[in-house]
Amino acid sequence: MTDLHPFIAGLPKAELHVHHVGSASPRIVAELAARHPDSKVPTDPEALADYFTFTDFAHFVEVYLSVVDLVRTPEDVRLLTFEVARDMARQNIRYAELTITPFSSTRRGIDERAFMAAIEDARRAAEAELGVVLRWCFDIPGEAGLEAAAETARLAVTDGLRPEGLVSFGLGGPEIGVPRPQFKPYFDQAIAAGLRSVPHAGETTGPETVWDALNELGAERIGHGTSSVQDPKLLAHLAEHRIALEVCPTSNIATRAVATLEEHPIRQMADAGVLVTINSDDPPMFGTDLNNEYAVAARLLGLDERGVAALAKNAVEASFLDPAGKARIAGEIDAYTDKWLAR
Repeated sequence: MTDLHPFIAGLPKAELHVHHVGSASPRIVAELAARHPDSKVPTDPEALADYFTFTDFAHFVEVYLSVVDLVRTPEDVRLLTFEVARDMARQNIRYAELTITPFSSTRRGIDERAFMAAIEDARRAAEAELGVVLRWCFDIPGEAGLEAAAETARLAVTDGLRPEGLVSFGLGGPEIGVPRPQFKPYFDQAIAAGLRSVPHAGETTGPETVWDALNELGAERIGHGTSSVQDPKLLAHLAEHRIALEVCPTSNIATRAVATLEEHPIRQMADAGVLVTINSDDPPMFGTDLNNEYAVAARLLGLDERGVAALAKNAVEASFLDPAGKARIAGEIDAYTDKWLAR
């Protein structure tokens, strides 16, 4: 097969499933750890590779939360957010819906208005200086329960507090022991306020969790949805209604949600006609980035340049960009691909 890495590196892309804190590069994590020396997170970027080796999903959550604890001031928030955008710009990511968990910061004492101001300042700077358009998904940390759900909903829907860049409402953290239906009232609030529903589901539990996300939480996209392939009726429903799956192959291996890449169900999803999008989830923690995830997906799906470009356009279609924004990035993808193949 042709080496697609050079093509992918220059391809304009959108990303829909990528976490704010989980996108902190080793350089930024080490800098934050040095700012807060009481943390157990290593201050040596090279030592972080070992620290980010996970035994299972529960261990991943434990390590993830230790990094969350490094973000303690509005200045930390602003630094993290802008540097994530800088890493995205290097990969030709034109648009990203970044999943942010504001409860994790406000409960640690960061003033809620200062938090909103920090992410919005970084968002505006990223677009002006880097050409990266950022939008936010406010995410309930499922392990923190209904208190976190209520607080996240309040932050997401309160006029004068809700940030301009907020477009969607999500649910992350562990799935086992955290049933989706209990969060329905908070998703109802968010949807009534004009936000889109994008919960994680079916990553470490079965397809019934995806059905709950659809039926109880009004999901318009599904984070991961890996176990959807176990239910042909669910796959058919997702395909018929163009409900995208936010697929993160390397993440699924790193957290042991899937045993090996060869066993990843992405081909079954695509063969069923499901709208598959490619994402990096928590890229530095998993030793990956979006470019690498596209290369992995291309290998698993047997794609050439046109196929990879079509995959990139899936993310644009499934995004919450306005029609003009979607047309602009889709046009960039087509123009880039035509120019590449005409060389």
